[in-house]
Amino acid sequence: MDWQLLGLSFITVFLAEIGDKSQLAAIALGGTSKYPRAVFLGSTVALILASFLGVIAGGGFAQILPERLLKAFAAIGFAIMALRLVWQPHKF
Repeated sequence: MDWQLLGLSFITVFLAEIGDKSQLAAIALGGTSKYPRAVFLGSTVALILASFLGVIAGGGFAQILPERLLKAFAAIGFAIMALRLVWQPHKF
């Protein structure tokens, strides 16, 4: 087990999820539900499944694409998301 990679993955995903839409959805569901444990369990399983699919997809892409190209695609994807967030018109 690569403990450094485990810690880096945990910190990265944990920090990325704080204030994320999924966390806000969990807050909204937990605040309005009579069964917050069900919300916790459902959101936990969903995050685990989404992370599992991401790791599987990343492993599959790594078999056919070079690592440098994967990193470039990831960087471009994050840059596009950032630009869309910055230049999104306000809807108040």
